[in-house]
Amino acid sequence: MNREQVSRTLQQHGAVMVLGILVVVGSLGFDSFATPANAASVVVSSSFLAIIAIGMTFVIISGGIDLSVGSLFVLGGVLAAYGSQYGFLVALLLPLVVCGVVGLLQGLVIARTGMAPFIVTLAGLLGVRGLMLAISDEGATTYLVKDTAFATLGQGEILGLSYPVYVTMALALTAMVLLQRTGFGQNVYAIGGNEQAAALMGVPVARTKVYVYVMSGLLAGLAGALNAARLSSGVTILGIGLELDAIAAVVIGGTLLTGGAGGVTGSVAGVLLLGVIQSLINQVGSLTSAFQQVVSGVFLALVVVAQRLLSKAQRLT
Repeated sequence: MNREQVSRTLQQHGAVMVLGILVVVGSLGFDSFATPANAASVVVSSSFLAIIAIGMTFVIISGGIDLSVGSLFVLGGVLAAYGSQYGFLVALLLPLVVCGVVGLLQGLVIARTGMAPFIVTLAGLLGVRGLMLAISDEGATTYLVKDTAFATLGQGEILGLSYPVYVTMALALTAMVLLQRTGFGQNVYAIGGNEQAAALMGVPVARTKVYVYVMSGLLAGLAGALNAARLSSGVTILGIGLELDAIAAVVIGGTLLTGGAGGVTGSVAGVLLLGVIQSLINQVGSLTSAFQQVVSGVFLALVVVAQRLLSKAQRLT
């Protein structure tokens, strides 16, 4: 294996390798770490972020960014809890429709006007959170999930894992196939690699961009709805900074912020890596939860530097 192949392998699968190392270290250092209960806790708590990260992976590979997903997550939860009084279908479809429409609008603005995704989705972040506050009376009203079947969607378990974990697994597998085995996935890579060249090759650039932002909005809304089902309420204080966690997980997983490279497997590994870091900090006991942000920030910085060095190594070979 030459240097270029080693660099590419480390870039694509580095998060999986580091995740494996941390799991081994945690298992050897803490008796309660390598237990089924702790493993299930990490997986379940990471599933909602993983759903959002799947959509973010497509966005970042295409060369964009979506800062609105944290607000869409909390809006999805509030709408799901509100809609649950009208039954299971309304509770599930209402957040998907509204969040999907937000993603559609953002995608259309980005694709048709050429505005920077950072600005458009930052406006979406603020606007969506304002909409959520308006629906919830400035956060004073917390809607409770009233449909038992919908609550079961978030709380039911199979083999010790809640239903959202299996939804996440199904979405991840579907996204892998979509990204690696379809023309749409190849278009996403092409646009992120070189948008002008992709357009000259006949790639439907505008349409593909719209699709990835619709996907991101839908998945953020779905994650919020599942979280509301799990908590039996549409909590209005969630989602702050969640977009940064999603971006961090995707980048840690090997997806380049410049676009054109990355994958869903790495993003899921990045999410689990953040979850394992939090679990290890909890195992230590003497560290506060705020320390997890410090560790995650340092880890993200190291990953970005490593990606830069690996990219240079690939160009030199």
